[in-house]
Amino acid sequence: MPRASFTNDFSWSKSRHEKLQECSRAYYLYYYRSWGGWEAGAPAEVRELYLLKKLGNRYTWAGNIVHDALKDALLNWRAGLPVEPAKVEERALARMREEFRLSRGKAYRTQKGRKTFSGLMEHEYDEPVTDEAWKQNAETVRSALAWFFQSRWPALARSLKPGQWLEVDAGADFSSFTLDGVKVFAIPDFAYTDADGFTVVVDWKTGKAREGYDEQVLGYALYVSQRYRVPLEKVRASLVYLNDGLEHQVQVDQDAMGGFRARFTQSVARMRSLLADPATNTPKEESAFPQAEDAATCARCVFRRPCGREAAVRAA
Repeated sequence: MPRASFTNDFSWSKSRHEKLQECSRAYYLYYYRSWGGWEAGAPAEVRELYLLKKLGNRYTWAGNIVHDALKDALLNWRAGLPVEPAKVEERALARMREEFRLSRGKAYRTQKGRKTFSGLMEHEYDEPVTDEAWKQNAETVRSALAWFFQSRWPALARSLKPGQWLEVDAGADFSSFTLDGVKVFAIPDFAYTDADGFTVVVDWKTGKAREGYDEQVLGYALYVSQRYRVPLEKVRASLVYLNDGLEHQVQVDQDAMGGFRARFTQSVARMRSLLADPATNTPKEESAFPQAEDAATCARCVFRRPCGREAAVRAA
């Protein structure tokens, strides 16, 4: 039976918006030029871009390790299963050691299949990262998990009745909605109904607070409002900074949502202005997507080699 083909349909997400804000060339390579790079018959350049697209950096890697560990813990509590914090931490750190070994050996360059790439750009570009920096990355994971298991969240999760659980990082195949005719991806780390009847969306963070995070959970609030038919005034949103041990409640009201929708409309308009054919999501020529001028931006980018910026980054 022939495999269904994928189509590169237009959609919006906070991460897509931020990619365009940071560098339009990286946006083009990530969302358009690398498309189809998982196919065996794809041009070598496209396969290379797709491989690079899948790489992370040590900070996002640590965040992913923590998010996956918390997802597993929450799903176990949801199923009524016990969770041993020490074993959760042990598994997370063991996974880090194994993935570090594979990434350092650039095993991601020999893996096959669309979803099996994994690796770190620090290894791909042979960046001089000290052993102490790698140890600090592991400490970020350990301390985030330690705080979480001593916080109010485990008791809260265990107290929820089956009908109060809504989502635990359900993934892009499930957590999306339509806003003004545009498919929007919004994937809360945790969503539930509290004892007061409010729908609560939660986003775990391993980094420091920065601009844009409030906007992210406002998108989650709008998503759960639509999916679960909940009035916005009955939605609460929380950013939890695990390594700082802080919780930030994001105001969810008509004013906040009006601002979100206005910024969303502006962002979509800019993305569509870069399309030669909006109906088929076909981009304009690469020249319409200029490179960022700041070498610091390129230093954070997985595409700096195909962009011809690797030498400049090393010099800087």
